[in-house]
Amino acid sequence: MHLPATLLVPHWRTVVRHSLPNVIEGKVVPIVLFLGLLELVGVTAALLGALAWSVLALARRYLLGKRVTGLLVLTTVGLGARTVAALLTGSLLVNFLQPTITTALVGAAFVVSVVVGRPLAERLVLDFVPIEEQARSHPTLQRFFRQVTLWWGFTSAVNFAITLWLLLSRSPTTFVVVKSFLGPATTTVTFAVALVWFRSMLARAGTRVVFAPVG
Repeated sequence: MHLPATLLVPHWRTVVRHSLPNVIEGKVVPIVLFLGLLELVGVTAALLGALAWSVLALARRYLLGKRVTGLLVLTTVGLGARTVAALLTGSLLVNFLQPTITTALVGAAFVVSVVVGRPLAERLVLDFVPIEEQARSHPTLQRFFRQVTLWWGFTSAVNFAITLWLLLSRSPTTFVVVKSFLGPATTTVTFAVALVWFRSMLARAGTRVVFAPVG
């Protein structure tokens, strides 16, 4: 079974229409809830409120038989880690440790998703780009989704290891400065490698990417 000679990719307007509700549900609403509750009540209540929204959104999708988006899964994992850390103690170390725990749990979520046969990379792609079932179920693309998911888990683990080392061995100032660059750099490298990987895979298969017309 081979990939088709032409792979139809939705036009960017279609991508925006498809992804906007997922971004609002998985990212915008939790952030707005967090900021609003933070201003009115406090950090713990803000975390619990945003986490409650994400958990309820997950439950609603499961109960209605709808696809659970990758953004919603990652947001829920991250908020869960931050909430647990906030409830444990208000120390400076734990406050810095919150995003570190989040990074570790996100990396673990990527690896576990491959083990259970539901790679998160595929979910994230579908959050933004609607791909037909026949195309995304192709063995080559399924293998790519699994491999990229493991790649994402690996880069998250590297990010976690470096962050933990900085936190335990360097001053808070050094930690904040390096961490502010480490996160975006890791994400950029992860995306860049995945994109080159995808293009190389299609080129080897002799598949040409064509953008679909609007409408």
